[in-house]
Amino acid sequence: MQDLKVSMAETDICSDRCSWKMRYVCFADKVKRFPGLAWRATWKVGKENPRRVVHAFKVGMALTLVSLLFLMEPLFKGIGKNAIWAVMTVVVVMEFTVGATLCKGLNRGLGTVLAGSLAFFIEYVADFPGQIFRAVFIGVAVFMLGAMTTYVRFIPFIKKNYDYGVLIFLLTFNLITVSSYRMDNVWSIAKDRISTIAIGCAICLVMSILVFPNWSGEELHNNTISKFEGLANSIQVCVKEYFYDSAKSPCQHDSSKDPIYEGYKAVLDSKTTDETLALQASWEPRYSRYCHRIPWHQYARVGAALRYFSYTVVALHGCLQSEIQTPKSIRALYKDSCIRLGEEVSKVLRELSNSIRNKRQFSPEKLSNNLKKALEDLDNALKSQPQLVLGSRNGRTKNTPVQAAPQPDQKLEEDSRSSLPSVKNIESSPSRGCKSREHSRELPKKVLRPQLSMTAIVSLDFSEALPFAAFTSLLVEMVAKLDRVMDEVDDLGRMAHFREFIDDDAEIVVTCEKPKTNIPQNGLPSSGTE
Repeated sequence: MQDLKVSMAETDICSDRCSWKMRYVCFADKVKRFPGLAWRATWKVGKENPRRVVHAFKVGMALTLVSLLFLMEPLFKGIGKNAIWAVMTVVVVMEFTVGATLCKGLNRGLGTVLAGSLAFFIEYVADFPGQIFRAVFIGVAVFMLGAMTTYVRFIPFIKKNYDYGVLIFLLTFNLITVSSYRMDNVWSIAKDRISTIAIGCAICLVMSILVFPNWSGEELHNNTISKFEGLANSIQVCVKEYFYDSAKSPCQHDSSKDPIYEGYKAVLDSKTTDETLALQASWEPRYSRYCHRIPWHQYARVGAALRYFSYTVVALHGCLQSEIQTPKSIRALYKDSCIRLGEEVSKVLRELSNSIRNKRQFSPEKLSNNLKKALEDLDNALKSQPQLVLGSRNGRTKNTPVQAAPQPDQKLEEDSRSSLPSVKNIESSPSRGCKSREHSRELPKKVLRPQLSMTAIVSLDFSEALPFAAFTSLLVEMVAKLDRVMDEVDDLGRMAHFREFIDDDAEIVVTCEKPKTNIPQNGLPSSGTE
């Protein structure tokens, strides 16, 4: 027995040594592969959006310029140690887009000026009565302003537009007010702080606006166009795959490589990006035709309508991955009409994309007429084949044998007969006790429930037609939801003063040819939003 314990202890020691050795080998392998992984990740970020590389050089240049306040002796003598506030301003204010830089820069400057002015007014009022009253007055002022400012930050409009400025106001006010009680040269400190912040903001604005600017409005404009094109590609590929490639492709298991998923994923994930870019673009000094402000908030509403529309595209994509599929013989009867309707929806989305890209209005009546004709063709095709409504058996070819499925009541009775004897045996056994009786009550439920559901599915005459009925209903629902998208784009064209629609404009040609085996990948441009 003692020898057995010794051998088990030796075995544990050996296993511990092996585990530590394996951990060491794994750690060494990760360290060896880290430089390559870091380089590939860095290269990928720059390759996706080269403007990120340009922005990194712009920030480095801005920090170099603001560092001259320390490096050059004449500038350092004029500003002193407070030049550190300029460096902090560049680090905090410099953003990827011009709108974000303007928003932060103006908020920081306005908050600093207002806080300094209010702090000097309180210092002027508290300086007369005496030292004790001055301390009490400063404490009460700090409490009141701190509480009021913090509460104001909860207001949605302030939170959305001026939260950073209110925060800087609170910070600057407390620094100047509290330090004025012990220091005599508060005015020089405040003056240096305001001047250094102004220098930092000026450097940030110059580098953002004049050196390879990244406009938030242009970013939002391009993102909206790419979302329209992505949804159009997703619908087109989805409809054609449903009729030409019923087998599940390997990319369906990996959603990151699925062109259909890539198209609507960019739309579903765009809510925060659209709202942020629209807010930042409202700070930019950019105008449309006839010197009108571009309605960037309308771009966000267009994005919201697209997200509402994309939910149907997600459901349409789910029809391809359904476990129960309609036979090809039935789908072939309605292939042309369904593909035409899908092509017309894709055509409308591309036309709306071109309308936003070229900043010209479109013809809602012309697009609606084409959709109406496609819907009428689908309706006529469904009415011409009533066997789909009556059941999938009637839609089979004559050469296809049809097996009679058992009736639900008969099947249920047979299943209950096969399962009840085992239940009686369990109940009659005297050695089972209370647990056996509880188990006997649960057993029929567990046995009958899956059999009942499978019986219901098999016995339905139209079970094979249900997936196709869901697919066609989603196509019709997509057309209904497309009206909202068209209305929002039409409002955008009127508010932004797009040029009038001309009938001679180039149109998108719709074809119903069979797609190639290799489906083209969706080339969506990266947003580059930071």
